[in-house]
Amino acid sequence: MMLPILAIVGRPNVGKSTLFNKLTGKRLSIVEDTPGVTRDRIYSKCEWRNREFMIVDTGGIEPASDDIILSQMRRQAQVAIEKADVIVFLTDIRCGVTADDYEVASMLQKSGKPVILAVNKCDSIGEPPPEFYEFYNLGVGEPFAVSAQHGHGSGDLLDEVFKYFPEDDTDEYDDEYIKVAVIGKPNVGKSSLINRIAGEERVIVSDIAGTTRDATDTVIENENGKYVFIDTAGIRRKSKVTEKIEHYSVLRAYMAVDRSDVCVIVIDALVGFTDQDSKVAGYAHEQGKACIVAVNKWDAVEKDSNTMDEFTNELKEKFSFMSYVPFIFISAKTGQRIDKLYPLINSVNSQNSMRITTGMLNDVLSYATTRVQPPSDKGRRLKIYYMTQASTKPPTFVVFVNRADLFHFSYQRYIENQIRQTFGLTGTPVRFVIRERDNSDTK
Repeated sequence: MMLPILAIVGRPNVGKSTLFNKLTGKRLSIVEDTPGVTRDRIYSKCEWRNREFMIVDTGGIEPASDDIILSQMRRQAQVAIEKADVIVFLTDIRCGVTADDYEVASMLQKSGKPVILAVNKCDSIGEPPPEFYEFYNLGVGEPFAVSAQHGHGSGDLLDEVFKYFPEDDTDEYDDEYIKVAVIGKPNVGKSSLINRIAGEERVIVSDIAGTTRDATDTVIENENGKYVFIDTAGIRRKSKVTEKIEHYSVLRAYMAVDRSDVCVIVIDALVGFTDQDSKVAGYAHEQGKACIVAVNKWDAVEKDSNTMDEFTNELKEKFSFMSYVPFIFISAKTGQRIDKLYPLINSVNSQNSMRITTGMLNDVLSYATTRVQPPSDKGRRLKIYYMTQASTKPPTFVVFVNRADLFHFSYQRYIENQIRQTFGLTGTPVRFVIRERDNSDTK
């Protein structure tokens, strides 16, 4: 199920970005007193009452402005309003109710979406000042006093937002279905791949980058299993994302990754690996998803007996941060090796879900530490007591040590490689959580 979307809107300089940063716990939006600093939509995951949702920061709305930049910001905000499940309309108590506030309120009322009015910069705890009550005149319901800077009132605000989220139903597909997000840059052949898999024109295929605007589900059942293929809009560099609706498409692509079990990262064989491919893959890696790199348009590449090996070696170097990922060379146009994609999806999904017993893990750990002694510093040596698996998707291991600072990245990578050599874990990232069990000096 897609995560609910909360959009924060309002006129410029009322504190939208400050509130966004406070709610997400990250400094993602630029905060500046100059109106118009946030020109595009910025989005991040947020969690409240054990429910995840996407929160979108928007550029300030100036309804009557003819300025080109301000009008683009207004269009950006309008797109966010159209796509949001809930809207927080942020105002500023220091300025009072302005004519622009009335215009924004009118725009929001026409949207038909749930709107929650928040009055920002109520920095004092307790009863709000008398000016607070004039915001009832906006006609969008009861206002909530908040301080984006200090966080006052944010809990009450999120409780109200929570009421309007869609029902948190279980996913529309049961566990028998493997959800596969097909991701990559624009125009690498994602939609063509989906159509080849489906055997029909399920999504629009065009040479014009950005044809696919929203995530589209294609359900496939065959002798290999049950799958839901999610076609997404191409993820571009942020600097290249200029069209108003395409920002939302990028958001949908990221949300499709979040929703998936397996990510098929499609690369254009004629273009080769690019920095943007690493960013697309990096997001899937960060989310702990099982991954496959599908090199599309392989039929159009001039090749000899060594071409595939040379291309694979180059990709391994480029994807060094995802050394676990398998590669498959396909052609969505001709159907080349498409039938081999299903077993590979099954395999990496299984590896991503693998659970290893504590006994088996510690046998590997004992062998690894005997073979290569743990690092030391100033006579104090790292001691690894034991390791256990905490969760799957991705496999996450808790390692209990005497000193976490001695468990260097290089030795973590060595332990990871030993685990992979023993258990496989192809196509899935691995996470380590380091816990200090004993702080006494151990030599």
